[in-house]
Amino acid sequence: MNILFAVVFLAAAAVFLVSDPNGFLTAMLTGGQRAATLCLSLAAVYCVWLGFFNVLQQSGLAARLSRRLYPAARRLFRSDDREAVSLACQNIAANMLGLPGAPTPPGAAAAHRFCAAKNDFAADMLFVLNATGLQLLPTTVIAIRSAAGSAAPADIVLPTLLAALTSTAVGVFLIVLTRRRRT
Repeated sequence: MNILFAVVFLAAAAVFLVSDPNGFLTAMLTGGQRAATLCLSLAAVYCVWLGFFNVLQQSGLAARLSRRLYPAARRLFRSDDREAVSLACQNIAANMLGLPGAPTPPGAAAAHRFCAAKNDFAADMLFVLNATGLQLLPTTVIAIRSAAGSAAPADIVLPTLLAALTSTAVGVFLIVLTRRRRT
């Protein structure tokens, strides 16, 4: 993949050097400055939300939420492994809150436990729930829109929520449908 990106960059740089040799360095520096600004803005958002999730875990609220979600999640994942379902609930809760990076550790641990127990249905369901991106608050997109100078960066919340709800419902339905056909 790195080779592919290098080839694309070198081809684009060659075309740009031929078409506008005086603007090449200016464009490179301006692009680098914008990229650095965006990265710092996103790093700040990530730090805030990861800190929030850490407080949520340390206060015990994450465990309480996981216990409340367990009966429904046990049926959704078709698993009696309390630890794996709890980890999956933490993953889903962090995704729903739009906490960037926070869902990865519990999600990976839950997937590992589901796969170790040979529960392919649960692993597939967890993958679909993560892939469909159900978020109540898309913080990363709001932060990107805010950093780009949007006048109303949060205007995307309702359309994003509706699209995510639809894709999640379709994904869950397809997993259930395909698993019934396999058995």
